[in-house]
Amino acid sequence: MTHFLISDTKPDGMKLEEILSVIRRDILYRCTKIMEDTRPEAKHVLENNIAILALLSEAIGLAEDSTHTLDKAFGVRNVDGPRIGEE
Repeated sequence: MTHFLISDTKPDGMKLEEILSVIRRDILYRCTKIMEDTRPEAKHVLENNIAILALLSEAIGLAEDSTHTLDKAFGVRNVDGPRIGEE
C-alpha cells in the first residue's frame, strides 16, 4: 500500500514527479525566507537547501522519464492494475 503515490489501492494518488515538484516548491519558498539572513547557520541551511534542490530536480527528471517510458510502452495508466510489477 502507498500513502501518496498512485497505486491499485490509491488510484487518486499522485505521480512521483508531482510530489517531488511540490516539495521543491516548498523548499524554494523556504529559501526566500532565509536568503537575506547573514548568520552562518542560515547560510549553511541555505547552501544545503540549494544542494537538495539540485538533487530534487534530478529526481524529478528521472521520475518524468519513467512515466514517459511506461506511457510509451503500456499507454496511460488505468485503474485495472499495475502496468509493471506485481499487484
